[in-house]
This record gives sequence, C-alpha cells and structure tokens, in this order.
Amino acid sequence: MYDNRKIRVSKYSVIGEIAMELRRLQQSVDAFDEAAAARLGLNRTDLRCLDVVLAEGPVSAGRISAALKLSPAATTTVIDRLERAGMVGRSADPGNRRRVLVAATDAARSAEAEIFVPVGQAGVQALQEYGPDELAVILGFLRTAREVQEEQAARVRAMP
Repeated sequence: MYDNRKIRVSKYSVIGEIAMELRRLQQSVDAFDEAAAARLGLNRTDLRCLDVVLAEGPVSAGRISAALKLSPAATTTVIDRLERAGMVGRSADPGNRRRVLVAATDAARSAEAEIFVPVGQAGVQALQEYGPDELAVILGFLRTAREVQEEQAARVRAMP
C-alpha cells in the first residue's frame, strides 16, 4: 500500500526540479539569443523581428508589430535597422499596392543556416531518444508551458 504523503512529497519535489530546469532553460535561451544577436550585430528586438521574418516572411509591418507587440513607429525603426544591416528588404505587396512586405535577404538566410539551423538539428537529434508516447507528453507539456507563459505575460502587462 502506498503512503499518499510520500507520493505528494515526491511529486512536489519533482515539480520543483522541473520549475528549476525551466528557469535554467529560459536562461540558456536568453544566453543563446544574446550570443546570436551579438554575432549578427543586432539587438534583441531586432533579432526577434528577424525571427518573425525568417519564419513567416514576407510579412507586413503590421504583422511584425503584432508579433513583437510594438507600436507602428517602433516597428518601422526596427525594420530600418535590419534593412541597414542587410538582413531584410522591403517590397510592394502585389495584392495591395499601399502595403509593403518585409522579406529576409540572402544574408539573413545565411545567418539562419549558420546560427539557427544547427540548434534545430541538435534538438531533433536529442528527441530521437524518446518514443512516441514520451514525445506526446513532451509536446503536451511544452504547449501547456507556453500557454502559462503567455497568460502570465498578459497578467504582467495588465498590471497598473
């Protein structure tokens, strides 16, 4: 027969360890982003914008504003900096002549291949150790963790 008190203590100590590992993961992601931004001569906001353009591009400035939660003026400034750095270019939207699209340049695609693709490859390699059921649990956990972070970010933004 199981002692429920031991199960709870054990469960909560593992939850504490998970919380600490999440904190360390966030710190490692921040350190990687800082290193990538420094390597590219960008600031972190510019790097986040470049990520959106690489992932979704070509995209409108409005989409970038929404993704980064920046004002239109701040978004224009970020795009200007990325354009000067040779990472993005602007072009007219063929479907709407009043709208401009922002697209990654060859230099940005090269940076993506040099800096970001290896991270994805290493992640895929690490996940090969897990079976389908374990991967489903990992995926569920990551979705839950992201939702918690998004909810908490909204909570903090709403604070007076």
